[in-house]
Amino acid sequence: MAIFLNADSKVIVQGMTGAVGMKHTTLMLADGTAVVGGVNPKKAGTSVDFNGTDIPVFGSVKEAMEATGANVSVVFVPPAFTKSAVVEAIDAEIPLVVVITEGVPVKDSAEFFNYALQKQKDNDASDGARLGKATRIIGPNCPGLISPGKSNVGIIPGDIAGPGRIGLVSKSGTLTYQMMYELREFGFSSAIGIGGDPVIGTTHIDALEAFQADDETDAIVMIGEIGGDAEERAAAYIQEHVTKPVVGYVAGFTAPEGKTMGHAGAIVSGSSGTAQAKKEALEAAGVKVGKTPSETAELMRDIMRGL
Repeated sequence: MAIFLNADSKVIVQGMTGAVGMKHTTLMLADGTAVVGGVNPKKAGTSVDFNGTDIPVFGSVKEAMEATGANVSVVFVPPAFTKSAVVEAIDAEIPLVVVITEGVPVKDSAEFFNYALQKQKDNDASDGARLGKATRIIGPNCPGLISPGKSNVGIIPGDIAGPGRIGLVSKSGTLTYQMMYELREFGFSSAIGIGGDPVIGTTHIDALEAFQADDETDAIVMIGEIGGDAEERAAAYIQEHVTKPVVGYVAGFTAPEGKTMGHAGAIVSGSSGTAQAKKEALEAAGVKVGKTPSETAELMRDIMRGL
């Protein structure tokens, strides 16, 4: 089992024929991901050869789903077109959309996320049989997610770590890669980069809930960063609902007040959103928090050795 993504996932790529989409489709295929189609209205009816694997291009997400049975879309389109791409995927009722694109206007992200929520509410109100038709959005501005040995959607290098029983959720792509490398001896059930923008579709809490319910995840690493209160809310959720061991790391202890650091959402305002406040909230919930990524990895090693 894995969260959100497994060996049965069938993936389409919105923006597959662009330079970035081509590059990462090649890598996803090499990692064993079942990429079954691309979407580009201007190139519908054509196909692209990826080292001997011929992938068809469709005019819309709906057409691609009908032809291939796809249940995951990964978005590699420029920021100006991301909102329309995600809305199209939501309208097609694909279960999972992974938005890799960086630089998406926060207004656009808020609108397509709320559109997905409203569509689910409308479905529930009109037809009880359609319950569960919500589209989960991961990102934007994220590296995607990987269930090693099963599927890899996004830009996480597939050779960092293999299958195992650690779950990882992170705001930072780079720290996702580092933590996977540091804990490669144990491996991962799933690793998910949720993105660091102020508005994202899937939160730490969503991932924690899924890992708690996953029989093949024994322990969880949670990586946060300065800005906002997502980590504090995750700490409260852990205290109430998570029984598996959790270790954490919060990036940005030395960040100056009022300056955006790396991600659009990583900004400290007054005493709000500081790394120290997040660390204290997590520790109060029983989460062991490392001062560095390497120290955090060592805390997880100690847990895994004791299981």
